[in-house]
Amino acid sequence: MGPVTAGVLQLLALTGALALVHIPFGTYMARVYSSDKHLRVEKWIHKGIGADPDTEMAWPAYLRAVLAFSAVGVLFLYLLQRLQGVLPGSLGFSSVGPAQSFNTAVSFVTNTNWQSYYGEQTMGHVVQTAGLAVQNFVSAAVGMAVAVALVRGFTGSRTGRLGNFWSDLVRGTLRILVPVAALAAVVLVACGAMQNFSGIHEVGQFMGGSQQWNGGAVASQEAIKELGTNGGGYFNANSAHPFENPTPFTNLFEIFLILLIPFSLTRTFGVMAGSTRQGYALLATMAAIWLGFTALMMWTEFAHHGPALQAAGAAMEGKEVRFGVGGSSIFAVATTLTSTGAVDSFHSSFTGLGGGIAMLGMMLGEIAPGGTGSGLYGMLIMAVIAVFIAGLMVGRTPEYLGKKIGAREMKLAACYLLVTPALVLVLTAASMALPTPGHSMLNPGAHGFSEVLYAFTSAANNNGSAFAGLNANTDWFNTTTGLAMLLGRFLPMVFVLALAGSLAGQRPVPVTAGTLRTEKPLFAGLLVGAILIITGLTYFPALALGPLAEGLA
Repeated sequence: MGPVTAGVLQLLALTGALALVHIPFGTYMARVYSSDKHLRVEKWIHKGIGADPDTEMAWPAYLRAVLAFSAVGVLFLYLLQRLQGVLPGSLGFSSVGPAQSFNTAVSFVTNTNWQSYYGEQTMGHVVQTAGLAVQNFVSAAVGMAVAVALVRGFTGSRTGRLGNFWSDLVRGTLRILVPVAALAAVVLVACGAMQNFSGIHEVGQFMGGSQQWNGGAVASQEAIKELGTNGGGYFNANSAHPFENPTPFTNLFEIFLILLIPFSLTRTFGVMAGSTRQGYALLATMAAIWLGFTALMMWTEFAHHGPALQAAGAAMEGKEVRFGVGGSSIFAVATTLTSTGAVDSFHSSFTGLGGGIAMLGMMLGEIAPGGTGSGLYGMLIMAVIAVFIAGLMVGRTPEYLGKKIGAREMKLAACYLLVTPALVLVLTAASMALPTPGHSMLNPGAHGFSEVLYAFTSAANNNGSAFAGLNANTDWFNTTTGLAMLLGRFLPMVFVLALAGSLAGQRPVPVTAGTLRTEKPLFAGLLVGAILIITGLTYFPALALGPLAEGLA
């Protein structure tokens, strides 16, 4: 079997597995968020934090709860790293410096998991499990809660209420993320992933020296890292490391975990909205972009232009031979079209156009299918913009799910759309203009520019992957990427929740002969076109200076 055929078969198997679980899992999540019952353990948690889970919140209260919870998470994780040197289970590692502690705390709380450090040489067991792994769960649950709040905005009628954040947070964690992650961790351990709390061991003798490895709860963190579209690895090599991702099967299984919740949330949306066909329209949009990007990535990496690449049989630099070009390409697209950022190969070593495809996937806003929650609410924002464009074409006030899209709603959607590109382009321009940040670039020319552009694209979109040639462990990049992660996560949430509140205060309008049928293939095609055109107009000049210039050289 040739490598191209193997790659296509992996893609077909992955698509089949996702299709198999889409309806039952998506419906289950809808029931979780729609239920008025609380489990006993949930009642204990609500009592412990002093929250009333049955109190309906308007959007300002919901937003305050999101920001307060996230602020406490940043402070706790920052202090945990600063105190690591005196904590048990630190493996002898010293406390993490202030700039890197800030960057890492922000990174994991914002579901970005950007890492400017070597995981196995910096973080002990306590920080890894009590700090980073916990944030992998709750940061994903926050994104899902905000998405569900927006869905309630579309389905509510003159209430202005979006549910209860604390109830949504606890349910998403305990009823969805914990059980699925526990099952996934068992699968990974059975397939060879490491799971222990051992210390540092010296392994073998190599050229007169020895190699050191430390153990850790790797499989359990790997499971939620992928399921929650987090991405932060226990080891610096991330999912290219055999302790995290031992076999081609675990590689495909981890891609499945990355895509499971984002794709299934479209079913959740359809059930909660009372029209599963609306969910299928969003699913079709996401799937079309994901499959198109995957096909393009596999084509660029299998083309292997040039004598060196032809001799190797493909563009194998920076890729694990266990996974090959096919598995690496599927993983790279999945991790950049979601807010995951995990890698099983190094994107800086991809072909010029291949690296550009990974970068463009993040620039789309990571909505195909996107992160846990953030993908759904990002796609719904694009759907609002698409119906507005359609309304301009026919001279009719646009509507989506029976709610009118007026001036207020469009201003909020436009602000959501502009925040991330502004962060990416302004910070990239500042880094290229100032003398010191340029010293972090390993490569000159177009590829060096791509390293910086990729870094801020990844940070502002809460992805976390990187072009490996950039030294990001400097005061400039730790500070600016930290700010990009904070603003790129929470400013869009402000506009999403404000939009949800505006929609929830409306009375649904009846469907008429002039209503745009947003569950039809025509609208899905319009939505795909709007996403690609808006992204292209926004980022094309920057892409032309980086990956396009390199790929066409």
